[in-house]
Amino acid sequence: MWITPEEVLIANALWVSERANPFFILQRRKGHGKGGGITGLLVGTMDVVLDSSARAAPYRILLQTGDSQVYWSIACGGSRMEITTHWEWLEANLLQTLSIFENDEDISTFVKGKISGIIAEENKSKQAQEEEDSGKFREAELKMRKLFGMPEEEKLVNYYSCSFWKGRVPRQGWLYLTVNHICFYSFLLGKEVTLISQWTDVTRLEKNATLLFPESVRVCTRDTEHFFSMFLNINDTFKLMEQLATIAIASFIVSSWHSLNPPSPPSRDLDARAKNERYRTLFRLTQEERLDGHTDCTLWAPFAKMHVTGQLFISNNYICFASREEDLCNLIIPLREVGSCTHARGRTRTRQWRFPLVCKGRSASPKKSISKTSSLCFGNTLPSPSLSLFFQAKEKMKEESWKIHFFEFGRGVCMYRTSKTRELVLNGLPECLRGELWLLFSGAQNEMATQPGYYGDLVEQAMGRCSLATEEIERDLHRSMPEHRAFQNEMGIAALRRVLTAYAHRNPGIGYCQAMNIVASVLLLYCTEEEAFWLLVALCERMLPDYYNTRVVGALVDQGVFEELTRACLPLLYEHMQELGVISSISLSWFLTLFLSVMPFDSAVLLVDCFFFEGIKVIFQVALAVLHDNMDALLACNDEGEAMTILGRYLDNVVNKQTVSSPIPHLHALLTSGDEPPPEIDVFDLIKSSYEKFGSLRSDVIEQMRFKQRLKVIQSLEDTAKRSVVSDLLAKHVMSCYWGLGGSAAADRHDPSLPYLEQYRIDLGQFCQLFGALAPWRCGVHTPILAARLFRLLDRNKDGLVNFKEFVTGLSGMYHGDMTEKLKLLYKLHLSPGEPDNSTHNSAVAEHFIELCKTLYNMFSEEGREQELYHSIATVASLLLRIGEVAKKFTNHTTKNAKTLAPSPPPAALDSLPPLQGSDEDGRDDTSVSSYSMVSTGSLQCDDITDDTVLIGCGGQRRGSVVDSDWSITFEQMLASVLTEPPLVDYFEKKGDIQTKMAACKAQRNVERQTSSSSDHELAQNSV
Repeated sequence: MWITPEEVLIANALWVSERANPFFILQRRKGHGKGGGITGLLVGTMDVVLDSSARAAPYRILLQTGDSQVYWSIACGGSRMEITTHWEWLEANLLQTLSIFENDEDISTFVKGKISGIIAEENKSKQAQEEEDSGKFREAELKMRKLFGMPEEEKLVNYYSCSFWKGRVPRQGWLYLTVNHICFYSFLLGKEVTLISQWTDVTRLEKNATLLFPESVRVCTRDTEHFFSMFLNINDTFKLMEQLATIAIASFIVSSWHSLNPPSPPSRDLDARAKNERYRTLFRLTQEERLDGHTDCTLWAPFAKMHVTGQLFISNNYICFASREEDLCNLIIPLREVGSCTHARGRTRTRQWRFPLVCKGRSASPKKSISKTSSLCFGNTLPSPSLSLFFQAKEKMKEESWKIHFFEFGRGVCMYRTSKTRELVLNGLPECLRGELWLLFSGAQNEMATQPGYYGDLVEQAMGRCSLATEEIERDLHRSMPEHRAFQNEMGIAALRRVLTAYAHRNPGIGYCQAMNIVASVLLLYCTEEEAFWLLVALCERMLPDYYNTRVVGALVDQGVFEELTRACLPLLYEHMQELGVISSISLSWFLTLFLSVMPFDSAVLLVDCFFFEGIKVIFQVALAVLHDNMDALLACNDEGEAMTILGRYLDNVVNKQTVSSPIPHLHALLTSGDEPPPEIDVFDLIKSSYEKFGSLRSDVIEQMRFKQRLKVIQSLEDTAKRSVVSDLLAKHVMSCYWGLGGSAAADRHDPSLPYLEQYRIDLGQFCQLFGALAPWRCGVHTPILAARLFRLLDRNKDGLVNFKEFVTGLSGMYHGDMTEKLKLLYKLHLSPGEPDNSTHNSAVAEHFIELCKTLYNMFSEEGREQELYHSIATVASLLLRIGEVAKKFTNHTTKNAKTLAPSPPPAALDSLPPLQGSDEDGRDDTSVSSYSMVSTGSLQCDDITDDTVLIGCGGQRRGSVVDSDWSITFEQMLASVLTEPPLVDYFEKKGDIQTKMAACKAQRNVERQTSSSSDHELAQNSV
């Protein structure tokens, strides 16, 4: 074993040297082993006679330095195997290091310090083991298992004496905290109280104090709530409860209940775990990083010529510093970047030691800190020639500001991060530095530097494999920023495919989740594939934990946090928004894509800049600022749709006036822009306003709120899963009498007096099920909406039922109709139901056109020519937008009071349509429009739609929205546009085969019936 270094003046007395090197000697005591003569015999006899406490070990290792006659005993052993293990460790770990030292004194100091550290670690482990095996704790653990019937695998963490409030009477007893349960037992005056709850059943955990209950811990479950008080140290108890609940939640999320099971008792391990988590979050480090220790210190800041007070953190791979004053100075030094470390000897006024670190990365050039091997080069890095020189000059000024910052504060991972850094980030990152700074602020650069070649190996392993994740990726590839030229060719699509597939292979627990494609596509615009991959890793695994999984737990948690923040910061608006149910609708899309899907690209990317530097805090701030700016309009809303329209239009008009790239238009913004466009909002003003009004938000407060919301979300998801299982059982066993669904009996649906094909009828739920199983138009998540539209169209008598004849008629049009009939049916499905005849506003036209585009985009996910069809749909949509603009110009010249529009010049209008490329439309013919009658869809029946009908209006105008009252298209215009694209013509002319669909449906029904029969048989046997 290792021993505290002791000085040995005579090294060879009574000892024989067996091994030696320039620094160490392994010796055997005479009288042990072979040989030794009379001297060895005397020494052996003496060792046997002496008391065991004075007896010397037969083997030892000495430290020798140069020609010095002073030796230090550092290890001893009772057997040759034991001492040989220590000797081999010294040769493997210290010999090479000691050869670097220049003098003997430094060698002795280093070795003695190393051995003392090893002994301290061993003593720490022994002490922990002794505490674990202490009789008192083992007795409590045995009692816990006996009282509550716990298995041997259930580990007791700690136990406390406290009071449990049952009604208004406190019951004194013992609270037992285990890895998976919270238990209480009391036996007082002949009355026994026993309580057992799983941590996964806890919905709320908080510390409070009221008049009725003194300072206590409140534990809420699904069914009830419990109060515990009179703790000796309530803060430590509550902290341990939080940690155990967090571990249980994490285990539930990853579906591995014992993967995080700590040893018994893990209270010290849990404290270390919490410290590690805070340390990793503060400095954006990987999950493998473990904090070795921290201490108060001062850092000499050369940029300010002063000492900064703060804390020094040391882990296995990093040395980090955080100033006591927030944002004054933070520093991260990877040990791989440390070139030398010297002990600065000298006296200082504060009697503190100073350790100057010379870092390789401090003066690294940009090319050395980030080497781009391959890049899409499609991003917004090149300014458009049509932009003014003013904006290009602004961009140059940003670059110069960052060059000055790099010169003053350093560049790369070892850069000093100060309040000046934050100011530059809030002013927007330069296009040419955005990728580099994203990697730096997110911590992805450290991961990429420590794992070279990892991404390439993942790509090789993942490509060519087929799984559910790869199928979902292929389905969403062409929906990832299709308006950006970087993803309008196979090179960009292939890069995005590799990044997403590599991550799905790295983390099969997440695989692929919707919205990851949008985020990854933006990352690729500014980074190489490998850099984008590591940024995606940082987002999914550290910065947005649990966001991108099948349950989007993290996003639901932050949705709850956002609601709580809205209630605290905007209480009046919160009450109204809760009545409308808006917050839950908007927050998911905002948070999952970091505003990229709801805001113009050049504006949203500035929020991404702030996010990588500040974390999720800035997303909450901006979301609150958006609600605050629209407070008056939102308070005047009467329904959810109106509020969504207001917020959507506001975000559509958040612009970046300093952009150096051509703006990417939003489809929604194009369709809803009226004669009086809404005012533009500068994104820099929005960010500044969010910091001024809500900048007091703190990351630690957000984490506490996340913990509370995580408990609620987990319980809600578990309850939903249980209800889903029960509903499925009811649907299969109880309601199987009528196609496995339904609310009314089969007798109510059957009318023998009607013709045979009209006797049997189905409701909307049954129709949607059959539509999903038999219809050729499968639109993913959009399928139920399309089914509901077709049901409404077929339900002529509006009784909520469709008979067999009507159902077959609808399917026949989709399977056997020609192209014109199919397109006309699709067109009819996207008209609104009947509205009052005085409906003159057509705000819904834009919405219906958007829904039509969504249907078409989702329709081709299972087609072999998927990419060609997507490009064709994009072309047709653009052409129809232009046609609508021409119709708008024509109607602007008509009389405002006219109820019917006069015919326009002949169909030559189509020939005068503006081309798809270019933006100058001033010289176009304003009177060009298709000569078809235009009627209001508010007074239109679906059967009355003819080829010359114009989709022009439906529904009343929503308050707070501006509409384009003149935009319109006709069915003939839609048909003519589709005819220009051969892939679409081939698709709609193709005949479907309903027999295959029916055979698959029947086979599925047979499997379900067999499963149901076997389950019933097992139940019957068990009951017997």
